[in-house]
Amino acid sequence: MSSNRNYDFLIKLLLIGDSGVGKSCCLLRFSEDSFTPSFITTIGIDFKIRTIELDGKRVKLQIWDTAGQERFRTITTAYYRGAMGILLVYDVWDTAGQERFRTITTAYYRGAMGILLVYDVTDERSFNNIRTWFANVEQHATEGVNKILIGNKCDWEDKRVVSTEQGQQLADELGIPFLEVSAKSNINIDKAFYSLAADIKKRLIDNQKSEAGAGGASGGAGGVPIAQAGGSGGKCC
Repeated sequence: MSSNRNYDFLIKLLLIGDSGVGKSCCLLRFSEDSFTPSFITTIGIDFKIRTIELDGKRVKLQIWDTAGQERFRTITTAYYRGAMGILLVYDVWDTAGQERFRTITTAYYRGAMGILLVYDVTDERSFNNIRTWFANVEQHATEGVNKILIGNKCDWEDKRVVSTEQGQQLADELGIPFLEVSAKSNINIDKAFYSLAADIKKRLIDNQKSEAGAGGASGGAGGVPIAQAGGSGGKCC
């Protein structure tokens, strides 16, 4: 670890999903432990940083929030590549007619090691669009990037139109983990990010072992393996 750094590991994550599904609210809850009832519209790309402690190591998470509109989708594609993990999100606030923004986001796939795909359990359209977002990730993101499916607003049971079983079935179909969360009620938000980080850590460690076995150079840089991310083992700094 360099003497002028205040972290041991740096990992880039990316939030994607339809506009209005609550990506920004999930990010705000995780990074600042706050929530705003106002509808937040992301213009282009935004990001926040949270440093956590995992098994005695300081892990700096750089989390990018993308606009769900069609015209921005091409931009985020570049950010998929390099992401260590991906979070897919859907939300009740999804609006129609914004597909044109989606192209910009393509550029942002590059560099992400994790992607969270988010949908809203009260908005069936945002749920159905997850397959399109997933296909975009598969096309533009780095091979092997970690992904997780997130169903937001799980506390809105009276408005729910997508069941937990449907979410799990889609996750099984896509071959990725699944969690329902609520940014408003702070349900499973930390768990979603920590579990994704844990999967990234395992992949990186496995890759390093493979490289070492093949005579690869020792000692990683940038996004290197992080310690096991556990629900109770992680501490926010």
